[in-house]
Amino acid sequence: GKSYTRNYMPSWTLPNGELSVPQIALAGAFSGIPQAAVIGPSERIKCLMQVDKVKYKSFMDCTQQVYKEGGIRSIYKGFGATLARDLPGNLTYFASYELTRRTITRARDLEKPDMMTNLFAGGMAGVWNWIIVLPIDTIKSRVQTSSKGFLEVFHHLVRTEGYSALYHGLSPALLRAFPANAACFAGVETVRKFMNPEY
Repeated sequence: GKSYTRNYMPSWTLPNGELSVPQIALAGAFSGIPQAAVIGPSERIKCLMQVDKVKYKSFMDCTQQVYKEGGIRSIYKGFGATLARDLPGNLTYFASYELTRRTITRARDLEKPDMMTNLFAGGMAGVWNWIIVLPIDTIKSRVQTSSKGFLEVFHHLVRTEGYSALYHGLSPALLRAFPANAACFAGVETVRKFMNPEY
């Protein structure tokens, strides 16, 4: 994603050679495509096992049963919903991280972001990501465990449980998201600086 935006959108690149926030957002969105392709099937199996703990004995057993029922198409059921979650989710995740990080760095008149800046920006990236993707993730999980499509699940959920059901579990998700993603980005930036002291 980063290579694409740098090569095909050079006018967006900053004078110092850094990618702009829109470029990073677009690169993040692109990263959602292979991510959905890789984790979509495992999330389908995980959701099925959570719904029916008696039918499936193990992850492998569930995978084999699902494959026998409908082949690779059954394994990838809900891929469109996973993609609908990961494209805007990753766009928000990486864009909010960079925007928060650069804004705080300028506000504090720092030459480079320090550890506290990276921690806070990482935490906020996780928070914004879940605020954006939780409704889609809720629908995705139900799509992967039913015979209904995305819109059908959405309308049924809203009609029977209300719009608030789309954000069920938001509080614990946010409580986990901030420290987990703060640590994640702090680790990434620490290793990056170790590998490139001039960064």
